[in-house]
Amino acid sequence: MSVINFNTANMTLRQLLGNGLTYHVPLFQRDYSWTQDEWEDLWQDIQNTLDGAEPAHYMGYLVLQTQDQKRFDIIDGQQRLTTLSLLALAVLKALEDLAQRAIQPEDNRRRAEQLRNSFIGYLDPVTLVPQTKLTLNRNNDAFYRDRLVPLQQLPQRGLRSSEHLLRRGFEWFYRRVSEEYAVRKDGAILAKFLSDTADKLFFTVITVNDELNAFKVFETLNARGVRLSPTDLLKNHLFSIVYREGTHETEIEALERRWNRMVDQLGSESFPAFLRAHWNSRERLVRESELFKVIRSVTPNKSKVFELLRCMEDDVAVYAALANPEDRLWTEAQRQHVRELRMFSVRQPWSLLLAAYRAFDEEGYTSILRAVSIVSFRYNVISNMLTHEQERVYNDIAQRITRGELKQPIDVIRSLSPVYVDDETFRTAFATKVLRTTSSRNKQVVRYILFMIESQIVHVHYDMDSSEYSLEHILPENPGDGWGHFEDEQIEEWIYRLGNLTLLEASLNRTAGNKPFNEKRAVYAQSHFRITREIAEQNEEWTVERLAERQRRMARLATGIWRVAQMDTRRSPV
Repeated sequence: MSVINFNTANMTLRQLLGNGLTYHVPLFQRDYSWTQDEWEDLWQDIQNTLDGAEPAHYMGYLVLQTQDQKRFDIIDGQQRLTTLSLLALAVLKALEDLAQRAIQPEDNRRRAEQLRNSFIGYLDPVTLVPQTKLTLNRNNDAFYRDRLVPLQQLPQRGLRSSEHLLRRGFEWFYRRVSEEYAVRKDGAILAKFLSDTADKLFFTVITVNDELNAFKVFETLNARGVRLSPTDLLKNHLFSIVYREGTHETEIEALERRWNRMVDQLGSESFPAFLRAHWNSRERLVRESELFKVIRSVTPNKSKVFELLRCMEDDVAVYAALANPEDRLWTEAQRQHVRELRMFSVRQPWSLLLAAYRAFDEEGYTSILRAVSIVSFRYNVISNMLTHEQERVYNDIAQRITRGELKQPIDVIRSLSPVYVDDETFRTAFATKVLRTTSSRNKQVVRYILFMIESQIVHVHYDMDSSEYSLEHILPENPGDGWGHFEDEQIEEWIYRLGNLTLLEASLNRTAGNKPFNEKRAVYAQSHFRITREIAEQNEEWTVERLAERQRRMARLATGIWRVAQMDTRRSPV
């Protein structure tokens, strides 16, 4: 197990910016993107803290990389630090206004100079060139350093969209500072506001010494539920390699457009997760914790970066579509199986599905999708088997597809046999399966199972999402009179068994309610669902034994429904 080397400390904004330390947004990190929503939230948080509603305000994690403890690259946290810098500049502008209006001019100039040195940096007395504590990325730093920091008049046109956001952010905070504090015409109040803010805002600062440790920190924090994105770290690493080889600016801009197009295609999907699936669809399996290390090792120069980018572009549309069953990439037949995989919350096969999409035609790919969906239902949904072994099998198949060893879809399907749960194991697991319908995912899966069984019996296909049909618990979730023959422990154990669940028209469900079985039975007899009418026809009472027998019959039907005919069912899964 690899060791993550980093230091952690809680620091106020004043401590962060003291002692001559400088902070640099990497060249290819994302541009400034905060808008009025975030500015308002930050302003309100500051006001609540200064009003005494809370003793201090926590600003979250700040991830920094340094070699000398003096110059720090901002790996995560640049939006917050940049915005706080805009707030400080707004206070300096308000103090400058007071001085120009001859309100304590000398005192307010001294205050402004002291605050500038503490939070922004200093102006070279000869050249008047700002020496700033914060350096932004390649697209934003010139505007920040040459226009905002010297408090120059700001242009309204000819700016990048991120530069417009910087300008608007500064102007927004300037208005708020002017309305709230400068109106009192007292520079001491303005200075106190900024000084108190710097003491009341604090971060958890994580300092690492290289990109690999930074990536591992991101993975660790994300595993703990802290949302940090390593996407910018990956981008900055790859772009820096290209930049170091003296690439022309137009080439960098084209590279950035291609990168942003991929990010846009992925939408809310994780870029590192895509990159890992892409890699695993072509090369040996890499775990999430080792991804950055592997990518760094295979991109030593510009040509390798562009080669990686081209291959990623081949896969990104398919990866995004696997997360979206309604994507126009899919045919109707394919869409159904993509819906199933999404419903099952199964992503382990995605590397295989990326490789298969590159290799096979529409018909062949559809047959592989269907087989993967059935394997996932047997292995993941019903049998709850270990996913790490499953992922290894999928990676092996994906590599063999990519190398051209599996030339036909049937070869791929047969290669799934190590993770295809045999009939006996599947039937046994199904016969005792519990799916608690308290979660929306489980409700959806149970409806799917019941509709598939009904369709198998009557050869009619239904709209599974229709609100006309509901999920009925035969033994009610809140049993009333007439259910005393079930002990409390039995209710807890059996209520969410598949054998206790059926389909019922919504109107009939309201009639059935929590009534005793003999009254529900009359309602079930009116249903047009065969599986529900059979409950009324075959049972005069509802007991643990009758419930278990019904589920065993369902298991026998399910074994035929979720079956891949080409599979050797005598083999047990890994």
